[in-house]
Amino acid sequence: MSDNKNNFKPYIPADRVVPEFTVTSLLIGILLAIVFGAANAYLGLRVGMTISASIPAAVISMGIIRVILRRDSILENNLVQTIGSAGESVAAGAIFTLPALFLWAKEGTIDSPSMITIFLVALVGGLLGVAFMVPLRQALIVEEHGTLPFPEGTACAEVLLAGEEGGSKAGTVFSGLGIAAAYKFIADGLKVFPSEIGYDIKAYAGSSVGVQVLPALAGVGYICGPKISSYMLAGSTLSWFVLMPAIALFGADAQAIFPGTDPIAQMAPSDLWGTYIKYIGAGAVATGGVISLIKSLPLIAKTFKQAMQSMKKKSSASALRTEQDIPMPFLLVMILVIGIAIWLVPAFPVNPIGALIVIVFGFFFATVSSRMVGLIGSSNNPVSGMAIATLLIATLLLKATGTTGVEGMTGAIAIGGIICVIAAIAGDCSQDLKTGFIVGATPKKQQIGEMIGVVVSAAAIGFVLQLLDNAWGYGSEAIPAPQATMMKMLVEGIMSAELPWSLILIGVCVAIVMEILKVPVMPFAVGMYLPFSLNAGIMAGGLVRLFMDKRNVSEKEKKVSAIKLDDYGSFLWQSINDQKTVHQLSLDLQSQFPKMEKPLARLIRFLEILKDHHLIELKEVY
Repeated sequence: MSDNKNNFKPYIPADRVVPEFTVTSLLIGILLAIVFGAANAYLGLRVGMTISASIPAAVISMGIIRVILRRDSILENNLVQTIGSAGESVAAGAIFTLPALFLWAKEGTIDSPSMITIFLVALVGGLLGVAFMVPLRQALIVEEHGTLPFPEGTACAEVLLAGEEGGSKAGTVFSGLGIAAAYKFIADGLKVFPSEIGYDIKAYAGSSVGVQVLPALAGVGYICGPKISSYMLAGSTLSWFVLMPAIALFGADAQAIFPGTDPIAQMAPSDLWGTYIKYIGAGAVATGGVISLIKSLPLIAKTFKQAMQSMKKKSSASALRTEQDIPMPFLLVMILVIGIAIWLVPAFPVNPIGALIVIVFGFFFATVSSRMVGLIGSSNNPVSGMAIATLLIATLLLKATGTTGVEGMTGAIAIGGIICVIAAIAGDCSQDLKTGFIVGATPKKQQIGEMIGVVVSAAAIGFVLQLLDNAWGYGSEAIPAPQATMMKMLVEGIMSAELPWSLILIGVCVAIVMEILKVPVMPFAVGMYLPFSLNAGIMAGGLVRLFMDKRNVSEKEKKVSAIKLDDYGSFLWQSINDQKTVHQLSLDLQSQFPKMEKPLARLIRFLEILKDHHLIELKEVY
């Protein structure tokens, strides 16, 4: 055992029992899992990003349990955020892949996916993610406490430990929900004003400018910050003000160009985007995922090796509440049953090879994801890159073994969907267990809570995906579904090779150029794929964040300047009273205020003036 483990004392000691797995925490957690799952599904399909739900869930939970119910149990709040955050992770894994099935159904390639298929893919992915992560808890959370920072997990623990402050913050969250709901009702319900403004620039054929004024987009921009928002807007600017006008200019006299069916001269900017730019953007997104995976390969290899070495270390059995996990025999049986179910249950479009791929790559990427979020956080976890790698391998293996056509394509997407959910849930579970380790939760209860969140979210995600498709349709400007569209094209390209590869390769080259220029590829690539008006709405939120950050920094600087001025004055006054020599004063000044070395000459001159007025006595001047 490491010294970190032996020395660390959780907020709630192991020998103290407080309310944790209660009906209240269970019901609130289930509700938040559904809400955050639906919200993240919508955001992810619309803007290509999802938002971590742990801290919002913790804040809302404290507002309900502490303020409304007048109860005080940090472990109840922790269990709520554990269950609630599972919804966001299931949604993140599902939306990156499963909408491809709806896109094929729209083209008439396959029947629309059933709720049962979506539920089972999300369910087995989530349960396997938890099952693969639990044996790693001792190694990653306990033994490496102090080594792996787990940024989101630690931050969530700090929010929970804030105690009284949490309740007031919950009021802010609920206020935001109310304002956003009222805005949507007035804009889209009563139609008092439009939520989107757009204009096709006739003098610059092929281009269009606009903005979607939506609270959700502004919220995403605020959370992402001005840098990421500007990268996305830059990518969109390249597509809508460079590539689309170029296509309109050079194709003005041409007939229909594949994959289009109408002459380019007759196409509006939205048609150019849907026909050509989506392929360029998908190529850039795929390349961005591959680049992030390649850059992470050394860390992935090191992570997997260290995780395996840590698991081999023998840990003494403990009856302490804070060291209880779900028993290993139960997990092994569950993994075996799930593997057989993937193979035999007809609702899974997967053969035995696919089931084996799921178990092998699922364990590998769960291990990698669990440790990588500990190092670099969930936001930098290359889940889409892992999904691309799995999809490539699965599609190639299925094709090599004779599983092609519709069966091979749907099987590859199902495998990719399960792996994506596994990686997302494993990362989320490790962050939640880190939070629990700090506050003194019972790991076994958290792990059961995570599984409950998975089951509920998996049951809801099918309805959410179906609802979004019926309302707007995947691949439209309203719901572009960038990652799922890219996954669909990837599978089609391997299985049939009937893709506009020239357009895709343009996106590949743009992504490579961005990487050479040290521009973050993924936000730029996603921006290329999304409509300009959508990215403009995100940028508006980013600008609000920039303004708020500058205002906060300015206030902090004023406080710091006042403190420094007071420190300098106190230091000089004390020196004068002590009648220190200039040499002593210089040494003291350099040790206490290192940045004050340059003004030293001015200080000496100042002291000489004081000496001339007989205010101090200089014992040595040099």
